[in-house]
Amino acid sequence: MPKRKDKLLLIAVLLIVIFGIIMIYSASSIWAEYKYGDAFKFVKAQSAFFILGLIAMYIIQKIDINIFYKKANLILVLSFILLVLVLIPGIGSIRNGSRSWFGIGGFGIQPSEFAKIGLIIYVAKYLATNQRIITDVKKGVFPLLLVIGLFFALIMLEPDFGTAMVIILTLVVMIFISGVKVSFFVKSGILGLLGIVALIIVAPYRMQRIVSFLNPWVDPLGSGYQIIQSLYAIGPGGLLGQGFLQSRQKQFYLPEPQTDFIFSIISEEFGFLGILIVTFFLSFIFYRIIKIALKQSDLFKKYLTFGLGFGIIIQSLLNICVVIGLIPVTGVTLPFLSYGGSSLLMSMFSIGLILNVSKQ
Repeated sequence: MPKRKDKLLLIAVLLIVIFGIIMIYSASSIWAEYKYGDAFKFVKAQSAFFILGLIAMYIIQKIDINIFYKKANLILVLSFILLVLVLIPGIGSIRNGSRSWFGIGGFGIQPSEFAKIGLIIYVAKYLATNQRIITDVKKGVFPLLLVIGLFFALIMLEPDFGTAMVIILTLVVMIFISGVKVSFFVKSGILGLLGIVALIIVAPYRMQRIVSFLNPWVDPLGSGYQIIQSLYAIGPGGLLGQGFLQSRQKQFYLPEPQTDFIFSIISEEFGFLGILIVTFFLSFIFYRIIKIALKQSDLFKKYLTFGLGFGIIIQSLLNICVVIGLIPVTGVTLPFLSYGGSSLLMSMFSIGLILNVSKQ
């Protein structure tokens, strides 16, 4: 019998997105006023995507969730086509050295964000329909790894190492909970580490990020600059912070603070209290998602909800770990909070799917 959607999850998501828009204004107003003559430029763009996200959430909740099961292969193919198109000069736009965007007017659309959702839907269907053979690595897991590897390669050609890692880690967790032997993940982990080392070797800028991670002061005005400024923002925050709109690092010290490093500005202006607020909302959202997943008897819905939930929390953890200096800079946004239309839209799309499942 149909149930009502998870209202607590919906309320938590709406509150954290609104808080994110407020913090985007705080983090970007000075920079936006200086560069564009409009202190609300980034707030307007994020608000527009927030409205689109609300519309998408409403529509997705009304759609039969089984449509995504039936169209999973088509969604995967469309995601693949978008990832190929973005690599073509003249179609894909280059930002910060990465050809990972479609420029549409003043907005940028990132196809890798769509591919992340497409892969989660596809893997959820694959695991649900191949449950009997999934423990057989050759017959069950290997074909799936080929698909995942193809998408990983396309995203790395952009290159977008951060998004690629979020996708890989999310899908690995989905495969893990399906019942594949632990020994497979141990061997895969070793191969993965070797692969990461190889990727670092072939791209010198990644090695610079590793060196900057170990000791940012080796190149304080270059590769280590961003993490140093981030820590300068977090350090003075104290218990209650410097106060709303009182951040110093957003005044042309921390580059584009409204994007990947918005957590730094939250920490500076609201201190440890701000950190608690953000971690509470993200943890609560993850808790509600896992609770919904555990209640599902349908395997597709269960894997889909798990995948979407882990995708959000893994990306959140990676972003926060980068900002506080626990891992090298990866270039991933903080879900629901960072400025970025594609990220916000796909995060809300994910929540719409989860709310749909919660009604079952």
